[in-house]
Amino acid sequence: MWRRSAICRRNPSFTGRYLPANVAGRGVMAMLSFRHIRTIIDKEWAEVFKNKMVLFTIVLMPLLFTALPLIMLYATAGSTLPGGDMADLPELFLSVCGDMDSASCMQVYVINQFLILYMMLPLIIPITIAAYSIVGEKTTRSLEPLLATPISTEELLTGKALAAAIPAVGATWLCFLIFQLLIPLTGASQQVRAYVLGPTWLLGVLVVGPLMAIAAVNFAIMVSSRVNDPRIAEQMAAVLIVPVLALLFGQVAGLLVINQQLMLIVITALIVIDIFLIYLGARLFQRETILTRWK
Repeated sequence: MWRRSAICRRNPSFTGRYLPANVAGRGVMAMLSFRHIRTIIDKEWAEVFKNKMVLFTIVLMPLLFTALPLIMLYATAGSTLPGGDMADLPELFLSVCGDMDSASCMQVYVINQFLILYMMLPLIIPITIAAYSIVGEKTTRSLEPLLATPISTEELLTGKALAAAIPAVGATWLCFLIFQLLIPLTGASQQVRAYVLGPTWLLGVLVVGPLMAIAAVNFAIMVSSRVNDPRIAEQMAAVLIVPVLALLFGQVAGLLVINQQLMLIVITALIVIDIFLIYLGARLFQRETILTRWK
């Protein structure tokens, strides 16, 4: 797909970022070619989906994260808390239950832990894809002709970011839809089903998930452009999972409760983090020196 030609070589008519001189100085959106971005996405998917580890992450992990909460809902259907009340639940969580009965409140408490899994999926999948995005291309010797093309750095990073984020967000949303369709088969009460379709879950899956995918993609690409081994890049980028696990352990310990207010705080923080990572990633990605430093 990528042919070595005269336009693919360093040319005086291109600036330091291989942009035509008459384009330099325009806004970022004016410089972006969506045809170039689409070509990069197609190339990334053609290469990365040959990796069995990536396929395992994209296919099996979402299915596992969908099956687990369904199994837990089925196993706890009709169950009640010891003593028939909700005294054993964390005090902070009782505000979430409202006027629910004991059985429904227990199911909501259990199922709320799995909301973290749906928030982790858009983190885990892009890390695996993006970690191989640049380092893997260096290993297969396909990065040199790519960096030698007149495609701008913004187009290159945008294409690679979308190639990693789209499968992650798509798989998460598809599994969430399957989860919603299968909940009635578990015997969960109407109150539980209404809660899972409420603002907390919708914000977590539809908004927090994509924002986490953006953070994971940009951080992983930034790291992978600085190391020589995709496994090292993947391990370093995995540190982004730690704050999400902190939410899980914090709720289990009764230190916090995952509700609509917390989701709005997380969304605000992620927007700031994403903007910072996008800016930092573009600054750190030095296409002119990346090849000579890796040789």
